Amino acid sequence: MADDTAQEESRTAAICAVAELNEEAVALMRPDAHPRDYVALLMDRQLFADAVRFLAHALPKREAVWWAWACARRTAGEQPTPKIKAALDACEKWIMEPSEDNRRAAMAAAQLAGISTASGCAALSVFFSGGSLGPPDAPAVPPGEYLTAKTVAGSVIMAAVSQEPEKGPEKFRSFVAQGIAVTNQIKLWEPA
Repeated sequence: MADDTAQEESRTAAICAVAELNEEAVALMRPDAHPRDYVALLMDRQLFADAVRFLAHALPKREAVWWAWACARRTAGEQPTPKIKAALDACEKWIMEPSEDNRRAAMAAAQLAGISTASGCAALSVFFSGGSLGPPDAPAVPPGEYLTAKTVAGSVIMAAVSQEPEKGPEKFRSFVAQGIAVTNQIKLWEPA
């Protein structure tokens, strides 16, 4: 049991170390905190963006991109503009088949939708998931290790506040609950 506690401690602290949380969120982290409990504490304190950043850095890339896509899709509504729909479709295609061609197509869709949109940022997170940032025929330029997590967090945060910001807290709660459901589904924080 002590090994499980130490493992959770190291997971929570390691995620906090790279997620660029604000000072208040970092101060709330306790050595014995399970990641799920830490997210719940952040939500209770209404540190919504920090909870999103923590989850985005905790999830594996593909699952994190799915989470961003799902949140952006909900925000896009029933009739998204063609550019937003193209970004969402490019994300979905990569999620279903994470190939290099689909990764590069997501970048083109992100540029069209604009990275200031939740959908465009979700598509950008696909591009940052691996491969090279340079042109296909140039020497490889690998993306930074946390670029996917950072753009996923940006996408989810934008999805929560870009439209009807007064409903932001409600949307954050829904989106974070969905992110926690993903961690449960993939058994991210289950003992080995």
